[in-house]
Amino acid sequence: MSQETNPQNRLIDVVLDENSIGQGTPDVEHERAVAIFDLIEENSFHPAGDDNGGPYRLRLSVVEKRLVFEITRDNGDPVITHMLSLTPFKRVIKDYFMICESYYEAIRSATPSQIEAIDMGRRGLHNDGTQTLKDRLDGKIEMDFDTARRLFTLICVLHWRG
Repeated sequence: MSQETNPQNRLIDVVLDENSIGQGTPDVEHERAVAIFDLIEENSFHPAGDDNGGPYRLRLSVVEKRLVFEITRDNGDPVITHMLSLTPFKRVIKDYFMICESYYEAIRSATPSQIEAIDMGRRGLHNDGTQTLKDRLDGKIEMDFDTARRLFTLICVLHWRG
C-alpha cells in the first residue's frame, strides 16, 4: 500500500496554539473552524521517513516569526517538529486577507458577477499560498493539495492579527 493511500497516514486532530492566534473577525473564526473540520474529515498527511505510520495529531503555532508543526502520534508520542520561516508567506497572506475583506464586503452588497470575480482572485491567492506551503514542506511532510490548502487557511488564521 502506498503512503498516500494508507488510511493510517492522516491527521485525526489539529490544534492551534491559543497564544499564536490573533483576535480574528467572525469571518476569520468561521474560516478556521471550517478548515479544521474539513481537514479532520478528509486529509492525506505523512511525515517523511516515518515508517511507523499514523494516525497523527498536529499542533500549529507561531514562535519567533516561525511556523511550528508539532506532530505526534494518536497516543501523544512525539514524531517530529518542523519549523518554517513565515517570510515566504508574508506577501501572499497579506494579499489574501486584503482580498478576503473585499470578498466579505462584496457578499453583502455586490452583484453576483463582482462576487465571482473577487472569489476567483481569492482562490488564486489561496492556491499560491498552498503551493508555497507544499514547496516548503517538500521532503518533510507528504500531503495532497487539498490537505495543504486547508493547512494554509489555518496558517493564515495563525498569522492574522485582526
